[in-house]
Amino acid sequence: MNWAHAGFTVFGVDVLWTDLVGNIAALATVLLAIRKSLWTWPVQLVGSVLLLAASVNAGLTGNALKQVMFGALAVYGWWRWSRGTQDGQALPVRPATGRERLVLAAVMVAGTAAVAVFFFRTGLSWGAHAPLPEGYFLVAADAYIFVGSAVATWAQGRALVDFWIIWVAVDLVGVPLAFRSGLVVSGTVYALFFVLVMIGFVNWLKEYRSQAVLVPEEAV
Repeated sequence: MNWAHAGFTVFGVDVLWTDLVGNIAALATVLLAIRKSLWTWPVQLVGSVLLLAASVNAGLTGNALKQVMFGALAVYGWWRWSRGTQDGQALPVRPATGRERLVLAAVMVAGTAAVAVFFFRTGLSWGAHAPLPEGYFLVAADAYIFVGSAVATWAQGRALVDFWIIWVAVDLVGVPLAFRSGLVVSGTVYALFFVLVMIGFVNWLKEYRSQAVLVPEEAV
């Protein structure tokens, strides 16, 4: 049996091992990110490979491309965090500046529009084959998740506290889309992400504020 198609059935629902283990790795990635562990990135890379296989099997080309992007960004994040933690230093985190937030928002809007057009014209998104006007919304959602995931992971690589909030915005669309696609495990895991993401946001924000208080004292 092809390993990418291997799985089991629970209560009449088919579950792929790639989808299950890949999402376990995705959950582990969030937990490791909360702790700012460098292991966040290699675990994300492994999870991306497994979820890439699951997405290809489900016919979700857009989601498959997202996993390829995740793999590339995992390498970038690994490099950035390695530099930020040289000589045993703690990874410095900070909120994005006003200008950075405007850029992130602009990339989200413009990127979603551009990718949606590309997905629809090429048929890479499964939503492009759905009846209209429903197909437009499905392609737009697929593009939004793709671009939002890229922006969030890039911001995570730069240790910006705001990346947690971007993930919340992505999951609000990703959860129902995953269930609709038949990836039950992915949908369930994405729902759990919301709680973990909020915990991560609070922890990183507290750490940044504590750093902001300590820096002046150390300077004195």
